Amino acid sequence: MLKPLAPVSRRRFLAGAAGFGALGLLPEGLHAAPAPHRFRHGDFEVTVISDGYLTAPSFFQATNVPPEEREAFFSEHGISLDELRSEANITLIRADDDLILFDTGSGKGFQPTAGAINDSLAAAGFDPADITKVVFTHGHPDHIWGTILPDGGLRFPNAAYYSAADEWDFWNGEAVFTHFPSEMHDLAREAQRQYAAVRNAVTMVKPGDDIVTGIHVLSTPGHTPGHVSFEVEGGDGLIVVADAIVHPVIYFAHPDWQFAFDAAPDVAAETRRTLLDRAATDKVKLLGFHWDYPGVGFAKRRGNGYTFMAEG
Repeated sequence: MLKPLAPVSRRRFLAGAAGFGALGLLPEGLHAAPAPHRFRHGDFEVTVISDGYLTAPSFFQATNVPPEEREAFFSEHGISLDELRSEANITLIRADDDLILFDTGSGKGFQPTAGAINDSLAAAGFDPADITKVVFTHGHPDHIWGTILPDGGLRFPNAAYYSAADEWDFWNGEAVFTHFPSEMHDLAREAQRQYAAVRNAVTMVKPGDDIVTGIHVLSTPGHTPGHVSFEVEGGDGLIVVADAIVHPVIYFAHPDWQFAFDAAPDVAAETRRTLLDRAATDKVKLLGFHWDYPGVGFAKRRGNGYTFMAEG
């Protein structure tokens, strides 16, 4: 049974959630996108580009922790007690003749500091028409609202689309409106509109399936009911984490702390622990969507938790 988000008072939650459409009370164009980050991984060329960044109230983080403990940890690690900035790192993988995009970003309808994917693609030497496969990790605005252009056309017109079946069913069913408070139903309706645009071009996948040979669907539920990450073969492995771990300081150190936008907080915590244990044990490289750009690094055990070691 899904809970209506993690435990934050309704008044505080809605005060912050109202900002998810307008949280960035900043004019567009203030964010200079960083240069593309490229590396080889096995048979694949991986490129990380920026869709910009998002801002959200800090009280959405560590919602099950006493305020004094949370504030002490944030202060110790230089984390703002008021507002957090989260990068939006988009992954592209070249696999033979395929150019695979993992999520489409925010578009221009979510926050004014995000939606930079077209400019960042161009900086990396790509055109939206070059994308042959678009793979969705989950249905939150910052991951799928870039699918449709303002004129209603598809941003990636030549792509085949892939979605985890459980995730698709959640967002396109009535349960999504039960899960979210009424003030957030517009977010759910927009997710349905974005998904509907690719209904005739989408392939449903499940954990263990391949997108192409060497790139596997990995079950990482909790943040959303059908959230998936992707495992890329080569070396000790690479996992495109998406939002299974939304903050590399908070949730590496304390995987059991909860995030307000995790659909099933206990499941999300179990997913984090499993993922981090494996990454630390096997030295798997990780690529996080909201981590400091470019979001590439490793997990190392520290005490009862872990710490993020940025690559390089």
